[in-house]
Amino acid sequence: MAATSGTHRDRERAVPLAPHPDRLLPPEPSQRNIARRLYDSVRDLPLISPHGHVEARLLADDEPFSDPASLLVTPDHYVTRLLHAHGVGLADLGLRDGAGGTGPAQPRDVWRTFCEHWHLFLGTASRGWLEAELHDVLGVTVQPSADTADELFDELTTRLRKPEFRPRALYDSFAIAVLATTDDPADDLAHHRALAEDPSWSGRVVPTFRPDRYLDATASGWTAALDDLAAASGIDTGDYDGLVRALENRREHFRTHGATATDHSAPDARMAFLDAAQAQRLFDAVRSGTASADDARLLSQQLLGEMARMSSEDGMVMALHTGSRRNHHPDTLRRFGPDTGHDIPLQAEFTRALQPMLERFGTNPRFQTVLFTLDETVFSRELAPLAGFYPSVYLGAPWWFLDAPRAMYRFRDAVTETAGFYRNAGFIDDTRGFCSIPARHDTARRVDAAHLAGLVAEHVLSEDDAALVIHDLHDRQPRKAFRL
Repeated sequence: MAATSGTHRDRERAVPLAPHPDRLLPPEPSQRNIARRLYDSVRDLPLISPHGHVEARLLADDEPFSDPASLLVTPDHYVTRLLHAHGVGLADLGLRDGAGGTGPAQPRDVWRTFCEHWHLFLGTASRGWLEAELHDVLGVTVQPSADTADELFDELTTRLRKPEFRPRALYDSFAIAVLATTDDPADDLAHHRALAEDPSWSGRVVPTFRPDRYLDATASGWTAALDDLAAASGIDTGDYDGLVRALENRREHFRTHGATATDHSAPDARMAFLDAAQAQRLFDAVRSGTASADDARLLSQQLLGEMARMSSEDGMVMALHTGSRRNHHPDTLRRFGPDTGHDIPLQAEFTRALQPMLERFGTNPRFQTVLFTLDETVFSRELAPLAGFYPSVYLGAPWWFLDAPRAMYRFRDAVTETAGFYRNAGFIDDTRGFCSIPARHDTARRVDAAHLAGLVAEHVLSEDDAALVIHDLHDRQPRKAFRL
């Protein structure tokens, strides 16, 4: 038996970083060989990224990344949340404390902290992505540790200054065919316009209309948000009709800049379809501060219903990312803001919630929706049957806490027998970490190759059929589902 004495730090010193070429593929040899062939058939396909949080500014400015901490650690809440769970302060990971206190740690110190805690990511999906980012994208050959932290920081900081590691060069090396950003309706989309007008740029970056702060009438900043929308659209949002017309105006602005989809993160999928007089009364009550909490929720559901109605008219795909309790920890929200790792899944329900919308638009050829959930108990019970009947409904990929290899397997097992492969919208990377885009897509391709290899080995599919399916899942389906 190998000795187990010594610290974790001693055991990690100068350990090579070399992700296994068969990672995530089946252990059984004959099935693994099938999976290898399937994976090899799609490993170099261009990446379709129909939903994510990389900003167009990154590519428009094309400035070199400053250091590995700012690139790989601070913006990635998958990374920061787990380190926070082990007692590392968010300011120590480079996040700015808006409530005062000490400033964010320096990048070298952030990197040291990350490297010292590298072992905490063992067994997580994040570990696989990080290894691929470090090794496959950035050329790192030793694992992060307390002993290698400073050397890696210097090595990577120097490397990131090279032309081939600037954002546009990486975009090309990742073979991204289309990248969708997520944008506020009041955004003037200047960076998207700059890219479109730049003769030296040949990539495709499209905005996505994300109107959450204008639809959530329960939020304390809702009234101020309406003022921002009025300024951007030039339409008075002082009444309900004005708000609706302003949202329609901004949707058209986004469409002229290449947008094909809207995205919504409401707590649940319920929508209301009230008459104009009822909607105006609710709007007036909420705007004046006299509405009940239930009234504010109903107005929010009404506004989400308006988004479905607009999609049925302008053809923008309606992506629903529902079922999350956003900003679960109030003090973290106050100090560090949203999207800092403390959004927690909720139990979801779709069958009753979506019936009013699907009754109206479910068979409308202009309407299309992609449904995402954080509750995998509804995969086979609700989502697959809905997508198995309504031509407008596509199944979104396992998202966020479920975008991990084992959850991806469970998703495929749960939905395919009911809805098949072709009611699926393909993979989304949903990332703020630019260099994680190819790593996440590679994970999805490996998992799909492994899953399909099992079906081939069981003689459910021929290998030729499996090769067609895996190609379509990573090319045809995301293009079709998001109208790209």
